[in-house]
Amino acid sequence: MEHGSVADSTASTFSIMEEDHTLANSVRFVLNQDPRVAFCGYSIPHPADKKVNIRVQTTGDPAKDVMKDALQDLMVMGQHVRGTFDKAVADFKSNTPAEQMDVDSNQQ
Repeated sequence: MEHGSVADSTASTFSIMEEDHTLANSVRFVLNQDPRVAFCGYSIPHPADKKVNIRVQTTGDPAKDVMKDALQDLMVMGQHVRGTFDKAVADFKSNTPAEQMDVDSNQQ
């Protein structure tokens, strides 16, 4: 949900339900890398609430567009990390004999 002014589209607060510091800090990091962002921060209103508020102020572009771009960039980063991890696991499995992949080292 977006909370902002109709007159000024360059500043908005976005409330995201069912999320915590994990997503909020990642979004804040990506937003702060964008040169169009003048200010970005987040807060969690109460520790018992699964809700984050992300405040975005831009240098001129609509905050909604900048937030959308940041979320898309974060999704691409996540896909890259997942692809890199999956490839590394596949490479490891193809180069390591099955008998050397003993995951339970406590059993003899």
